Amino acid sequence: MIWLTWRQLRGSAAMMAAVLVILAVALALTGPDLAARYSAGIAACTPANTCDRFYDQFFGGHEFSFMAVSLVVLLLPALVGLFWGAPLITRELEAGTHLMVWNQSITRGRWLAVKLALTGLVAVAAAGLCGLMVTWWSDPLDKVAAEDLALMAPLVFGARGLAPLGYAAFTFVLGITVGMLVRRTLPAMALTLAAFAAIQLAMPLLVRPHLMPPITSTFELGRTNVDGLNIPRDGGAPPRLSLNPAVPGHLGSWILSNDLLDPSGRLIPTSGEGAAIKISTTSGPCAPSAGPGDGCLVEINRLGYRQQATYQPLERFWPFQWIETGIYALLTLGLTWLSFWWIRRRLS
Repeated sequence: MIWLTWRQLRGSAAMMAAVLVILAVALALTGPDLAARYSAGIAACTPANTCDRFYDQFFGGHEFSFMAVSLVVLLLPALVGLFWGAPLITRELEAGTHLMVWNQSITRGRWLAVKLALTGLVAVAAAGLCGLMVTWWSDPLDKVAAEDLALMAPLVFGARGLAPLGYAAFTFVLGITVGMLVRRTLPAMALTLAAFAAIQLAMPLLVRPHLMPPITSTFELGRTNVDGLNIPRDGGAPPRLSLNPAVPGHLGSWILSNDLLDPSGRLIPTSGEGAAIKISTTSGPCAPSAGPGDGCLVEINRLGYRQQATYQPLERFWPFQWIETGIYALLTLGLTWLSFWWIRRRLS
């Protein structure tokens, strides 16, 4: 049974291995240079010449590659469920070959167990290896990435750490289960893709923000959390302040909400141009004649304006990885049990 399953798998496994080899070669050729450029840029940072400019230039020069390799890790579990999981049982059911195997002293449970174990292990190993290679290559970029692409951000979180293992195992078993229920390959592939996409959207939107209670705090305004301050020169419109998706002292956090509070603690409505604030622009540090500088922000803080942010700090990256991978592991076990129950009680 193991030999037969391997013969059915070896073509797909060889194709997957070829893709991983190509990816490994590309990352191995560019990774050391990326790390060297990062080390040289950090070494050049001085109190007079901070790393902010280097961070922007370094990440901007490799942003496309960063997004591309992260997308590869995110898509691999979907492809595993689509092309390995969904057809694994349905092609046997459509061709009727499962009956021949069951009539040769191979029990249904053993037949399914071998297929699940052998193919599933290869799928999870491929996803894990892909994630490990990309995590190694992206390490310098992860350290300097803009706040919206930090490790806790939904786009990056699923392409690092343990998450790809959980995604691959779940999607593979999901494809098998759906295939057994619908007994047609193309509908099974379509339903597997739809179900996986729905769950992958629901997880960061509805579940992941609440895996641990988020932190809500208020912060003074400064260069870290202020994106822009627009002071009209004619004085006809109120000044508008826009916030960055960042919190002072907690860079790399996943910002769930980001608001500006007025001196009385009420939330200020924000439009595309920012939040309107009440400050004097005819005289003082916020007057156009005062020129550029941090004096206006000091005045805004003195008046009592604050940032209120709800966020998940970067320190929770690994706890979140373990919790979310555990959730997918439980879902995988549940689908596995359903598959064995269905094949013994309902499938013929």
